[in-house]
Amino acid sequence: MTLSRIAREVKTSATLAITAKAKQLAAKGVDVIGFGAGEPDFDTPENVKNAAIKAIKDGYTKYTPTAGAPVLKEAICEKLLNENHVKYNPSQIIISAGAKQAILNIVLVLCDTGDEAIIPTPYWVSYPEMVVMAGATPVFLRTTDKEHFKITKESLAKAITPRSKLLFMNSPANPTGMVYTEKDLREIIGFAVERGLYVISDEIYEKILYDGAQHFSPAAFHEECYKKVITVNGFSKVYSMTGWRLGYAAGPEEIIKAATNIQDHTTSGANSITQLAGVEALKGNQDFVGMMVREFDRRRKYIVERLNKIDAVSCLLPQGAFYAFPNVSDLYKKKVGGHSVTNSFDFVNLLLEKAHVAFVPGAPFGSDECIRISYATSMANIEKGIDRFEKFLGI
Repeated sequence: MTLSRIAREVKTSATLAITAKAKQLAAKGVDVIGFGAGEPDFDTPENVKNAAIKAIKDGYTKYTPTAGAPVLKEAICEKLLNENHVKYNPSQIIISAGAKQAILNIVLVLCDTGDEAIIPTPYWVSYPEMVVMAGATPVFLRTTDKEHFKITKESLAKAITPRSKLLFMNSPANPTGMVYTEKDLREIIGFAVERGLYVISDEIYEKILYDGAQHFSPAAFHEECYKKVITVNGFSKVYSMTGWRLGYAAGPEEIIKAATNIQDHTTSGANSITQLAGVEALKGNQDFVGMMVREFDRRRKYIVERLNKIDAVSCLLPQGAFYAFPNVSDLYKKKVGGHSVTNSFDFVNLLLEKAHVAFVPGAPFGSDECIRISYATSMANIEKGIDRFEKFLGI
């Protein structure tokens, strides 16, 4: 059998793969502590669930327009104006089955064969695969923990070529938890736009912030940014609605219309019931978000403090999201639990098999020196998992 180009070139998601392997072990009765999943461990807020139940009882169970239910599009416009200081009309909004589909829609609209998309590393694992699906070429702009995993205007300038079409920006970032300042974003995005690039601003973690860090939406900076920045967001992380599959993109009407045409022939849009739940998430009581962030903050401080006490492990304190991204490359030079490891895949697989702790390798995020640890799990699991990690390393 000869598979298609996309089937041959697109890679398996490393985050989903490690989670699946951990579940296989758990199904055999192994007590696995999982740090892989990129989803909050909190239940969806009750008011949001009740809104979905009401939608079902009211018979709101049919197709919505492909680009989304008008009531949700209006709520998103209101949210973007009040919280992000950027004004969109409903015709500039597309609602999709998760922010992931929203991003893919935009990539397919903007990228073509021969184009290049600049992706700062570390990156969310799906960005380059989406670019590959579009037939374009991912160009990786490397950063390390020495730069706090952030690009600059100067480093971006070196990556731009005549074929550059698109820049991905993600703040707060998965997998690093780093947050760009307003000054940084104005310089980077302003320069990208000046050079003719479109920008996908992935803002899915915008409200999961710590230590006074602030979120800024680049589309609000000035008119040229407004014309070139596509803002992507969703409900999965902030409202713990991962399984509901609800996200959106906001941008120039021509781009959103083209994305809608693509969505016409894929999912036909997001689930109708989920969309009404999304309205309640945006308009209802927001206390849940503060509660969740406070608990993540407690876990964040604990896990990073424990990691930095481990010899040959160093970890920056994340400013947002719910991931730690420690550098473990010094351990590659040593025997780990009596075994030799040379990369993050070896390291993570060894830990899963021998210590029954499931981390995610950094290589699929573009940083083989690191591993990703999600602290979207209970404090009890964090304590138990880090204890096992230390014990396995012989500490």
